[in-house]
Amino acid sequence: MRKVTPDTQGIILKISPSELLEWVESFLVDRRAQNLTAGSLDFYRKKLKLFLEYCHSQSISEIAQIDPNTVRRFMFYLQESGHNPGGAHGFYRVLRAFLNWYELEVEPEGWRNPMRKTRAPRVPIEPIEPVELSDVFKMVETCNRNSLHGARDKAILLALLDTGARATEFLDIRRQDVDLVRGTLLIRQGKGRKPRTVFLGSRSRKALRGYLNRRTDPGEGLWVTETGGRLTYNGLRGIITRRAGEAGLPRSPSLHSFRRAFALAMLRAGVDIFTLAKLMGHSNITVLQRYLKQTLEDTEAAHRLGSPVDHAEY
Repeated sequence: MRKVTPDTQGIILKISPSELLEWVESFLVDRRAQNLTAGSLDFYRKKLKLFLEYCHSQSISEIAQIDPNTVRRFMFYLQESGHNPGGAHGFYRVLRAFLNWYELEVEPEGWRNPMRKTRAPRVPIEPIEPVELSDVFKMVETCNRNSLHGARDKAILLALLDTGARATEFLDIRRQDVDLVRGTLLIRQGKGRKPRTVFLGSRSRKALRGYLNRRTDPGEGLWVTETGGRLTYNGLRGIITRRAGEAGLPRSPSLHSFRRAFALAMLRAGVDIFTLAKLMGHSNITVLQRYLKQTLEDTEAAHRLGSPVDHAEY
């Protein structure tokens, strides 16, 4: 009977034992040994599970059977199955990581890595819609600052917008990570386990102080429920949905739309793109292209500011 490890449980349930499966298991063990986050490990696990199932359907059980056409057909299969370009690109990245790892790990004689001849699927860069700032403040107006949860919800709405933090990062913040004097929040494990500091303006800081002053529970989490437990992702989404309904908004903004609004507001305020990438926890500025949906008014104002003809002395 095959030994099921925590890394691969769920992958082998529908797949017969094979050399390919064993190498996938070894790869996942290597990823875990690198201390990747649970989210990253789950990402690799799910993508490779579907690839293994596809290979099984094609009678592919060994890595030597995987050639560039195998990868291309798999990409086409994803497209036909309804995966969007971004999702297909995720599969491509995982396959590239797996097969590149195999090449370095085994150094197989006479084997050519199929990823060297397989191009990544194109992903159109579509701007991401931010939450309207006016909508956020309409939601804030529904919060009763004289109650614990009204104070909490107000602090959440303003801090989500003011920090630009990812929702999971936001929920992981502990009370001891807050410095109300400096207006900073420490994110201990951002994407890729990289810590960083995010900041609060004076209004957000005041709202957070009002919320913390009403806390009587001993919990270490910054954001808590009515029973004192840590607020979950679904709980946070529920708060946004409820406040949007009470504010009379036609639809509830997504959690990630607060991060998008942060990026665009900072850009319009004159923050340079490299500093903005650091504030948002991006290792480079490429990802920001989807966040920074500039309007015609934005580009018109930029031209007025920098017109070489208008500013020339002649």
